[in-house]
Amino acid sequence: MPEITIKDIARICGVGVTTVSRAINNHPDIKPETRQQIQKVIDQYGYIPNNSARNLKRTESNTVAILVRGITNPLFNSIIKVLNIELKRHKFSMLLQQVDYEEDEVALALELIKEKRLKGIIFLGFNYYHPEGEIEKIKIPFVLGTVGAIDGDEDCSRYSHVTVDDLRESYRMTEYLIKKGHRDIAILSAEEKDSSVGKLRLDGYLKALADNGIAVNPRLIIPFSDTCEHYSMPNGYVTTQSLLSSGEKFTALYATSDIMGVGAYRALREAGIRIPEDVSVVGFDGAEMGDYVLPKLTTLKQPVEEMAKAIFDQLYDLINGTCGNKNLLFCGKLLEKESVREIS
Repeated sequence: MPEITIKDIARICGVGVTTVSRAINNHPDIKPETRQQIQKVIDQYGYIPNNSARNLKRTESNTVAILVRGITNPLFNSIIKVLNIELKRHKFSMLLQQVDYEEDEVALALELIKEKRLKGIIFLGFNYYHPEGEIEKIKIPFVLGTVGAIDGDEDCSRYSHVTVDDLRESYRMTEYLIKKGHRDIAILSAEEKDSSVGKLRLDGYLKALADNGIAVNPRLIIPFSDTCEHYSMPNGYVTTQSLLSSGEKFTALYATSDIMGVGAYRALREAGIRIPEDVSVVGFDGAEMGDYVLPKLTTLKQPVEEMAKAIFDQLYDLINGTCGNKNLLFCGKLLEKESVREIS
């Protein structure tokens, strides 16, 4: 859908272009009802007023913004590294922007579009905590990378997604533990109300238990702590401490990201628990750090390079108008290392 202009707003409201311009720039000589009518159309169509005379010329930069929710996650660092290479190779400049956990990435994107005249946007760690139609206000090409479940009635075919099949791969990781004889499997996970990759990984865990006739113990589902960034070592440490404090019995711990698994290692060791002799631990992502803890962390590796290149290729095609939106799901690879013990 083409970006709406001041002329379009004037036509819809039945007023002159000058009146719209004056309303946007808060001139006092506009009737309140006219101002309200214009503002309603602006909100409805997602018009982004540009208050800079330089930008009013509608010149575009050659900048692609990467908005990252969970920037401490090593997976994103690896993806960004590949994206940076691809962007440079195609003569784009990169703008990297962190998105805080409670921050609205769509509102942030709209502000960046206004200020930087972006060519395109890549979202990493995007989730769907947005009112219906809010995402539609983004009028430039964008791709959602490593995105999770869709909240509400959003139609995923309207947007481009590139991600691993989190539900299927989380199912596979949980079933791997079950086949090793584990039935009391704790999980460090997003809450069920979450609509990101965390929910899909939790759903995969729950489905694997159900399919193998294992009753769900809700006390072994430990939600991320809100006292620190969700996908981080401190969160893995704090949530594992919470699990240990509960006194609940478990023989395996599934950290839904490797970086949380590393935090879990410390909490277990401080409690005098040996890995894997007393408790087996697995992660998710395939981060390099998993090879530098003892014992090496068993994990589900995401195909980072292939996914990153697919994200760029999809955005590049959207920018050039050579294709429409695509939804690409990748498979992971289970890397069996040293952190799991088979029990009878």
